[in-house]
Amino acid sequence: METATDIRALNEKIEKESAFIDLINREMDKAIIGQKYMIDRMIICLLSNGHILLEGVPGLAKTLAIKSLASTIHADFSRLQFTPDLLPADLIGTQIYQVKKDEFTVRKGPLFANFVLADEINRAPAKVQSALLEAMQEKQVTIGDETFPLPKPFLVLATQNPVEQEGTYPLPEAQVDRFMLKVVLGYPNKEEEKLIIRQNISQTEIPTPQKILSTDDILKARQVVREVYMDEKIEQYIIDIVFATRNPENYGMAHFKDLINFGGSPRASINLALAAKAYAFIKRRGYVIPEDVRAISKDVLRHRIGLTYEAEAENITSENIIDEILNKVEVP
Repeated sequence: METATDIRALNEKIEKESAFIDLINREMDKAIIGQKYMIDRMIICLLSNGHILLEGVPGLAKTLAIKSLASTIHADFSRLQFTPDLLPADLIGTQIYQVKKDEFTVRKGPLFANFVLADEINRAPAKVQSALLEAMQEKQVTIGDETFPLPKPFLVLATQNPVEQEGTYPLPEAQVDRFMLKVVLGYPNKEEEKLIIRQNISQTEIPTPQKILSTDDILKARQVVREVYMDEKIEQYIIDIVFATRNPENYGMAHFKDLINFGGSPRASINLALAAKAYAFIKRRGYVIPEDVRAISKDVLRHRIGLTYEAEAENITSENIIDEILNKVEVP
């Protein structure tokens, strides 16, 4: 059990160690107007060693935000435009026969980078997604009979367009579950859009954020995030939320039983706890409060709840279910 003195010392440490969050935000503001919600979630994934899926209509600065975040760190960045004719070798690389040496050598693909932007990820078929799966989960790539570790940190930031369904492939459930967060983006408000117009018509090119961090800084920050204190009552709260997606009838929501096909896996519980710690960290706090868990719940759970045909027929979304779960589950 942590004492009040330990918590105070931890708070001071987090306050000091999280100072770079303000620097990242300042640099990101040079290129991105608004979309604070998306930027916070991207930083949470960066600090939690997770991957993020951004969903929104074209023109909401998804790609620009990812490139801008990568620009603030001295790290390798790759952009992959997913298309129906993409092959696994286009991602991971391939073996090339060298005639002079009479041997095969490995040419590594663009996946060997710290930041990988998978643009319109749902446009590529299953065989490409399966190549990405190993990289996302195991942080390694197998080419022929050789396995290569990926650089640290390794972060997949994927975008998908929810409007067009022609020429797209639904992502396999196993892969969707590998994304720590799925963030659904909305339009900017009127004031933000006015500033966006001004920025784009007054400048010939959008300012590029300066590099302010190294990959070692990120790896060190990840260790500090794991030190953020989480009380046993908060752990129980997380477990109750995830279990309510599996057995809603045990939490006074029997009407959801026929609407949920499957609930969050243990990976949902792990990611909810990690994301809550990272959320507390970016709020410059050394301990997790219930509001941290509630703030991040939708992004962690919205893609991990499988709905039945009945739910779709009644126009009930996973977000409706999460809202009711957060209202019903007792807050510590």
